[in-house]
Amino acid sequence: MRRAWMRELAGWTGALCVALLTAAQVASSARGELLFRDGDSLIVALIARSVLSGQPSDWALSSVLFLPETAVFTGLDAALGLGVNGLLAVNAVLNIVGLYGALRLVAGRRRADTAPVAWALVGLVAFSLLAMTETSSSRDALELASLQLTTTYYAATVVAVTLSVGLVRRVIDRATGGVGLLIGLGATATVSTLSNPLYAAWATVPLSLLLGALALRSPRRLRMTTTLAVLLGATALGFVARIPFAAWIANTGAGYVQPGQWMQSSEYYAGLLADRVATPIGILGGLTVLALLALAVFRTVQAEEPGARFVAAAAWVMPVLVAIGAVALGTHAARYLQPLAFAPVLALVAMPRAWRMPRRIRALVAAAAAVLLVAAGAVGIPRLAAATGSADPDLSCVTDWVNASGRTGAGQFWTVRLPKLHLDDPAQLVQVDHELNGYAWLVNRRDFDVGQVSFLVEDAQTVAWSLPSPAIPDEVIDCGRYRVLDFGETTLPIGPQRS
Repeated sequence: MRRAWMRELAGWTGALCVALLTAAQVASSARGELLFRDGDSLIVALIARSVLSGQPSDWALSSVLFLPETAVFTGLDAALGLGVNGLLAVNAVLNIVGLYGALRLVAGRRRADTAPVAWALVGLVAFSLLAMTETSSSRDALELASLQLTTTYYAATVVAVTLSVGLVRRVIDRATGGVGLLIGLGATATVSTLSNPLYAAWATVPLSLLLGALALRSPRRLRMTTTLAVLLGATALGFVARIPFAAWIANTGAGYVQPGQWMQSSEYYAGLLADRVATPIGILGGLTVLALLALAVFRTVQAEEPGARFVAAAAWVMPVLVAIGAVALGTHAARYLQPLAFAPVLALVAMPRAWRMPRRIRALVAAAAAVLLVAAGAVGIPRLAAATGSADPDLSCVTDWVNASGRTGAGQFWTVRLPKLHLDDPAQLVQVDHELNGYAWLVNRRDFDVGQVSFLVEDAQTVAWSLPSPAIPDEVIDCGRYRVLDFGETTLPIGPQRS
C-alpha cells in the first residue's frame, strides 16, 4: 500500500513539473497573448472578481456558463491573493495537472503487468509537447492543445470528457459493482452539459455510439447498456438544468449552426490546417497527432479487453466525429475541434502495459525520468514567473489614470476588457459599441446602470466612434497603445443594450 501511494504521489509530482514547463513555454511565446491579454480569455477572471466583490450580477454570457472554471479561479483568487496574471498562470498549471488526473483515471487500476502512472505521464508529456509546438497569438489558429491552459476555452470540458472516458472504462473493467463510478459519470455529464453544451458533441454522442457498438458484441451487454443510459440521461438532465440560467445566456449557439455553409466551413478549416503545417514545428505537431491516431486504430484492433478497446476506439472516433460534425454544421471556430488534440493521447493509456526489464534497470530509468521531470519543472518556474510579471506600462498608464479619476468611462470590447479587469473597480469601465450603446456580451449588465460616462478608452482595435451627439474631449491622455479621451464635466449617455 505504501509503495502504491508513493507511486501515485510521484505521478502527480511529475505532472506538476510537466505543467510548469508547458505553461512557461506557452506563456513565453506569442501564445501568451491568449493567456493573459486576449479579450475573450478574461471572462472567467471578470466573473470571479465580481463574485468576490459582492457586486450584483446580471451576466450576458455565450452558450457556455464557465461554472467549473469560475469556481476554480474564484477559489484561487480567494486563497492566493495574487495579481491577475499570477492567477492566470497558476490556473494554467492546474488545468494541465487536472488533465493528468483524468488520464490517470483512463489508464485504469494498477495490476502486476501494467504501469498506469507511467503511461498517464507519457500521455501528458505528449499532449504538452503538442501545446509547446503552438506559438501563434491567434485564438483562431488550429493550435488546440495550448487552449487547455486558458481559463476560457473549455479547459474544464476537456478534463470532463477525458474523465468520462476513464469512468466508462472503469465500469467496463469491473466484474461487479460500479455504482459509484456510474454516479460519478452521471454527475460529470450533468455538470459539464450544464456548463458547456459542447460536452454532448465531444463526449455523449461518440461515447454513446461506442457503448452501443460494444454492447452488441459483449457478454456484459447489461452493464454497457446501463452505462449508456446513465450518460444519455445525465446529459439530458444537464440541458434541463440550463433553463434557470436562460437569462444569462445571451447566445444559445444556435446561430453558429449553419449546415448550408458546410463547403465554406471545410475550406475554412483546410486553410487553418495549411497555416498550421506551414512551419517545421507545426509539421511536427501534425505528425504527432497522426501518429497517435494511427496508434489508436492499431490498438483498437489489437485490444483483447473491452475496456482497453473502448479507450483506444474513443481516441480516434471522438476526433473524427467532431471534425465531421464541425464541417457538416457549417461552423467556423477552431476551438470546437479540441478533441483533435486531447483525444488521440488516449491511445497511450488504452493499454498501459509495463515494460519487462530487470529491476535495477527499471529503477535507473525511473530515477532518470524523475530527475528530468524535476529539472523541467525547475526550469519552468522562473520562466513562467518572468512571463507573468512582465511589465505593461501602457496598461498601467490607463489603469492608474482611471483609478485616480474616480469616474466611469467606456470602451469597445477588444479594447476595454484588459484594462477593465486590472482596475481596482472593474465597473469603472463600461463595455460599449462604437455608437456608445451598451454591448452586452460576456459582461455584467449591471455595469450599464451608471447610464453615462465622461471618458473613452481607445486603441488600434477601436472602431471609429460615432457618438450620439458631437463631443470634443477636453484632454487626450497618451498611454502608448492606448488613448484616453477625457470629456471632463461633459457626460455621454450610454445607449440601449445590444449583444
